[in-house]
Amino acid sequence: MREQFLSSSVERLRDYAKQYEYLVVSVSPDDSLPDVRRRIVEHAEYGKWELERSILYVGGGRRFWLRRKVTTVQRTV
Repeated sequence: MREQFLSSSVERLRDYAKQYEYLVVSVSPDDSLPDVRRRIVEHAEYGKWELERSILYVGGGRRFWLRRKVTTVQRTV
C-alpha cells in the first residue's frame, strides 16, 4: 500500500473556489481489502479526510483519492 500527498496547488475544475489537499492511496492486488478499508477509515476518523473517488483497475489494483479542506488560521493579535 502506498500513500502520496498532493499539494493544495492541485485544483480541479469543480473545486475552483475551495482549497483542498489530497491524499492518494494506491493498493496492489496482493494487499488484503479489510486492511485497506481499516486504513482509510482511520484516515477519515482521525485525519478528517473524506473519500472523493476510488478506482478498481483491470489487474485488481485499486486507487483511492481522499481530500480535506485546507483551513487557514487568521492571526488575532
